[in-house]
Amino acid sequence: MSSDGSPASVPAVDWDALRAVATDAMGKSYSPYSKFPVGAAAIVDDGRTVRGANIENASYGVTLCAECSLVSDLVMSGGGRLVAFTCVDGHGAVLMPCGRCRQLLFEHSAPGMLLETVSGIRTIDEVLPDAFGPRTLSDYSAG
Repeated sequence: MSSDGSPASVPAVDWDALRAVATDAMGKSYSPYSKFPVGAAAIVDDGRTVRGANIENASYGVTLCAECSLVSDLVMSGGGRLVAFTCVDGHGAVLMPCGRCRQLLFEHSAPGMLLETVSGIRTIDEVLPDAFGPRTLSDYSAG
């Protein structure tokens, strides 16, 4: 970690630019049922930017959130670890990922991943303390 709390491998994050990518992704949302478009964007540890938007379905249970769409983009474009993340609503205002999405992001995060939240910049560990994920399984199998 650097002195400002960001992961050492992450240069200063241009949150305005990242939010602009999320806002552009939100414009591609398919949300005819909720009328609540969401866009997400993240920086990957190799410098790429990935994005996603919510994709609803008439059978509400199979709706995909923006974070699911973003993780699909991450995996399909070469994988890696997320180092900075933001999410916006249809007005471009920052949204806090729900608990399920925090878990999904944790699964694909670099240690100390930064999130832009409604209460400021936080690490993944701050928004999902004591999380269970791949590092837990790795530590368990090593011990």
